[in-house]
Amino acid sequence: MVGERAAHEHGRDNSDLFLRQDQAHSARMYDYYLGGKTNYAVDREVAQAVIRLFPAIETVARVNRAYMHRAARYMAQQGVRQFIDVGTGIPTAPNLHEVVQDVALECRVVYIDNDPIVLVYADELLAGTPEGRTCFVQADATDPEAVFAEVEAQDIVDFGQPVGLSLHALLHFIPDERRPYDIVRSFVERLAPGSYLSLTHCTGDFAPEVWQAIIDTYAQRGSRAQVRTQAEVLRFFDRLQLVDPEVVLAHKWRPQFDSELDLVDDELVSLYAGVARKL
Repeated sequence: MVGERAAHEHGRDNSDLFLRQDQAHSARMYDYYLGGKTNYAVDREVAQAVIRLFPAIETVARVNRAYMHRAARYMAQQGVRQFIDVGTGIPTAPNLHEVVQDVALECRVVYIDNDPIVLVYADELLAGTPEGRTCFVQADATDPEAVFAEVEAQDIVDFGQPVGLSLHALLHFIPDERRPYDIVRSFVERLAPGSYLSLTHCTGDFAPEVWQAIIDTYAQRGSRAQVRTQAEVLRFFDRLQLVDPEVVLAHKWRPQFDSELDLVDDELVSLYAGVARKL
């Protein structure tokens, strides 16, 4: 089946409340950083404030996207045929399912985001291969049980088989008081041996004052964020087997050396990445 609509479709409308146009959202800001058009004035206002503090934030977004492509392809090449992408954001081709289905047509992908506008544009996410299956569900990443309930309702993922779990550019929006390590542990515990976790996370290791100013900018406009050190990012992979080169800056994780993004300065990237296997 090419694609399957999530059960939430009946709730779609175009109201400001439904689409949350009154408050900036990280997914729509990320879309703006990538040069997309699926964002609102409130998103652009906050994004521009961040760009004034750190013009390289657009580079960070592009590096994150390029890393996602490499990590997803790697997991598919290891034989993984089903994927859960939490915090997927606005569709930006190539999407994860396009990358993994290029490796194996039968790959199945469930996209998850809590921004209703992603549901509005889900049609672009759901155009997969006839051999594979894709769907989108609306759920909050901070509630893993609810996420898994939604995923199970789609009957796409077999949790008895390995899964590729992606948490890209997500965890720096979950501050410590919301127990991000417990959240990741809850996700991983539900996965079968042979599954993989891939994540990216912004860091202040290279420009701490700038990143504190960015965090303050988000907070002033109603969004919490927290950057973490390399050691703190490494903790998310506890009890997992890290894939070489372990946790590194995203442009240094298995670079293909076919893009100018492979050569940017570490300070401009400020984004750690890693992939690990559940034994």
